[in-house]
Amino acid sequence: MGKKKANTKPGVIRNKRATFDYEILDTFTAGIVLYGTEIKSIRGGKASLVDTFCLVSNGEVWVKNMYIAEYFFGSYNNHVPKRDRKLLLNKREIRELEAASKDVGLTIIPLRLFINDRGLAKMEIGIAKGKKEYDKRAAIKEREEKRIARDAKKIDY
Repeated sequence: MGKKKANTKPGVIRNKRATFDYEILDTFTAGIVLYGTEIKSIRGGKASLVDTFCLVSNGEVWVKNMYIAEYFFGSYNNHVPKRDRKLLLNKREIRELEAASKDVGLTIIPLRLFINDRGLAKMEIGIAKGKKEYDKRAAIKEREEKRIARDAKKIDY
């Protein structure tokens, strides 16, 4: 039996590249408009946020390029895996996201997709600024130092 990673709940899909490639400045939690077979696939963990981004158009926020696998038991009513999906936010949040997306160097990216306590699908999105190559190297170095310190703590001499 292998170890299970801490902080992983079933139905939580994370964008692991987001914190490595971007510096997250602000986060929002949004509802997401889904079909019935999409929510069933998300509950089964069959979704991916790789290469996914958000756009603000006509006062609405859309998530583009998000992959949700077709539901295995779905019939001819199954959904399209990479369709655009609408995010549900209030007007103040949409205005803030629209202003941020117009700034040079800032983008809106999904951080994680999860099912809340009431059983509704929610997406955490963030306003992000791209990291430079040297920032990524510094993050890798810091992560390695933490790993070495943690491993040294485990070994008792």
